Amino acid sequence: MRKIYIFDTTLRDGEQSPGVNLNTKEKVEIAYQLEKLGVDRIEAGFPAASPGDLAAVNAVARAVKNASVIGLSRSREQDIDAVVEALKGAQDPCIHLFLATSPIHRKHKLRMEKDQVLEAAERAIRYAKQYFSKIEFSPEDAGRTELDFLCQVTDMAIRAGATVVNIPDTVGYMNPSEYGHIFKTLKEQVPGIEKIQLSAHCHDDLGMATANALAAILNGADQIEGTINGIGERAGNTALEEVAMALATRADYFGATTSLNLKEIAKTSRLVSKLTGMVVPGNKAIVGANAFAHESGIHQDGMLKEKTTYEIISPESIGLRDSKLVLGKHSGRAAFREKLIDLGYELDDEAVNTAFAKFKDLADKKKNVMDEDIRAMLEEKLTDTPEVYSLETIEVSYSNKSVPNATIRVRTAEGEVKEQSAEGNGSVDAIYNAIDALTAETVELEDYSIKSVSHGKDALGEVHVVLKQDEVSAQGRGLSTDILEASARAYIDALNRLVEKRKSPGRRDKMSLI
Repeated sequence: MRKIYIFDTTLRDGEQSPGVNLNTKEKVEIAYQLEKLGVDRIEAGFPAASPGDLAAVNAVARAVKNASVIGLSRSREQDIDAVVEALKGAQDPCIHLFLATSPIHRKHKLRMEKDQVLEAAERAIRYAKQYFSKIEFSPEDAGRTELDFLCQVTDMAIRAGATVVNIPDTVGYMNPSEYGHIFKTLKEQVPGIEKIQLSAHCHDDLGMATANALAAILNGADQIEGTINGIGERAGNTALEEVAMALATRADYFGATTSLNLKEIAKTSRLVSKLTGMVVPGNKAIVGANAFAHESGIHQDGMLKEKTTYEIISPESIGLRDSKLVLGKHSGRAAFREKLIDLGYELDDEAVNTAFAKFKDLADKKKNVMDEDIRAMLEEKLTDTPEVYSLETIEVSYSNKSVPNATIRVRTAEGEVKEQSAEGNGSVDAIYNAIDALTAETVELEDYSIKSVSHGKDALGEVHVVLKQDEVSAQGRGLSTDILEASARAYIDALNRLVEKRKSPGRRDKMSLI
């Protein structure tokens, strides 16, 4: 079977999701996991956006050893120079150039004629060729570009030195038949097309990103671009895990495969969700919480007799395990360690002891501790955010006949303990007013969301907040069986990240790209 290359743009297009802003350490952590997953190419960011993004791309470039690291660039020399700087130290660097080609972009955004677009793109490719042996070129909004002009652009890119030509459906406008026809036409009509790889980059505005990507494969695409969990600009991108499992499950139909380690899919999905703050919907294909859940009596009967009656994919194939080991407050350290191994965590003795103490504390509050509780507890513990402020105690007074009042005590990085009380129009508002007064930080709460990590009245609650200060935003996460405590922890976590960002050399500017 022919190989389909996987181009992951979680760190670039995925980070363009509203409310997502990854710091350098988080980008590197995701990049390491993408290596374990086995992706071929990692688009680490847009170096010309800011000094901070350039530094983050460089950190990823120096960390990754088993995948090509890519930097995005407009068709401008100064952008190309930024990518050259950012990819210093990369073992397998590649530049991704783009320039819009559709009539609507040419007229309203570029104010350029066709010949001007061709000239600018060719000039950029030839300039980049001085520094890179691998060049990907994308005619932005290719899906709405005249097909004869798209053939011209592809022909030019090949002659100028591109090694990959990407065909982006930038606004998710295409349907599978139309999109597949583009690839078929390029394969048939463009001279020298066999010298390069054709790539598909689809957005999900009409819910057809994965279907379009698979249609491209059926019509000759060599590479699929997308993100983990399908995150990205607007409605998101092709979900790479969906493409990979479609090819693996229906190899008889597609006749193509990827080099992904499919058993790393679930772990990669959880990591991206945790660090971006973007919750995976329960009904999301492949990685949703309900993807392998069966409630209907008819379905359950079929599953008990033969799993393949209702499961075309096994949970084990993506790295999940069905476990009957139930942990509670009477469980011992040995059982806890076995559960960690079963969930895929291999910790040293000291880390196990620390996690076990936290588990015991949780088990005292919950009748049953579920796998989801343990994962959330460990991932929160392993997250390394500089603690300028850490929560000591929280007291809330509330009655539907009086104004809520909250008293917060925090410890600073210098060891000083501070306490502050404040009122609010609700308990959470009172908590946040107290934290604002105590820290003397002026921030805007842009987003606040709560989700249950597991099931039941005593479930762990996870709170996610996004705070904005001037033009800088940061997300925070808090976990507790008490949702008010989780709210306070999330707010303080976001404040700590804002303080960290103020110390960084550059701020990331987001741009709407392909």
